[in-house]
Amino acid sequence: MATAASSGERHDSSFWQRAKQRMTGGSAGDSGESRAGASPSAASQIAAHADRDVCTLHGTLRQVSVRPHGGVAALEAELDDGSGSVTLVWLGRRRIPGITCGRELTVHGRLGCSDGERRLFNPRYELSP
Repeated sequence: MATAASSGERHDSSFWQRAKQRMTGGSAGDSGESRAGASPSAASQIAAHADRDVCTLHGTLRQVSVRPHGGVAALEAELDDGSGSVTLVWLGRRRIPGITCGRELTVHGRLGCSDGERRLFNPRYELSP
């Protein structure tokens, strides 16, 4: 029984260590998703990505609108970086403070294509000053 308890304790401590690293911006090797604080210099061009790529993009919002998507309201915004554009879609949202036309931001998510249009659903985002 002592062995099971000690292995359980090791599992718990490694869980908490990984959680602490994610929250404090530690090592990016734990989960491919710890790029929320990515700088614009770490972003790549929209045109350089293929369907289903996980990417970090930086650009300017050209259009923001609310449209129904599958029976649910969705906030849509067109992000343009000069090389191309992508539609950002936040499902279930009618408004997000700071998401306005002309605003620069950095986004991270999985790029998808539907109806011949590039989209990122519920991307992580960071507003640029």
